[in-house]
Amino acid sequence: MKIFAIGQNYVEHNKELNSKNPTEPVVFMKPDTALLKNNKPFFIPDFTEELHYETELIIKFNRLGKNIDTVFSSRYYAEIGLGVDFTARDLQRKLKAEGKPWELSKAFDNSAVIGNFLPVTEFDDIQNIRFRLDINGKTVQDGNSSEMIFPINELVAYVSRFFTVKIGDILFTGTPVGVGKVAIGDRLEGYIFDKKMFDFYIK
Repeated sequence: MKIFAIGQNYVEHNKELNSKNPTEPVVFMKPDTALLKNNKPFFIPDFTEELHYETELIIKFNRLGKNIDTVFSSRYYAEIGLGVDFTARDLQRKLKAEGKPWELSKAFDNSAVIGNFLPVTEFDDIQNIRFRLDINGKTVQDGNSSEMIFPINELVAYVSRFFTVKIGDILFTGTPVGVGKVAIGDRLEGYIFDKKMFDFYIK
């Protein structure tokens, strides 16, 4: 299975990282070894001193597809969930400054946390989904899919221009403003509206 991820998809998040708003989706990938499921703890790797959380809505593909038209994108997934794209921010800055690819800072083991999924049918509008991340009981990210630069169905169509999507593939859709550093002992709880989607600790 493949994990697709979208960068720079929220205006306010781009501002906090001093990044320009993209004119096309920014796509990167993570291997299946990046998956961390079932609320297992996340262990901070030894190659970073600035590990950041990035909470994101995710979808799970349920059909094989290639060159999908945006009009038909919604036929290729039936569930929406919540995840965390962990980023070694110090390593990412170093790699960017050197003009190198930054997969090492994004695609390392356990860097793609996957929470629970909800049926798409539970939502009146997938582009009006509120989600948040609480750390140690305090809300640190509070976003809404209405704030996306590129809506979910456009992302599905765009990704499928370059890659064949398969059943079980995952798409991370970008993170809102409020990213920050985690520390050993932190408890991360993620919500879509008021439904808890994940609950795990940093070790």
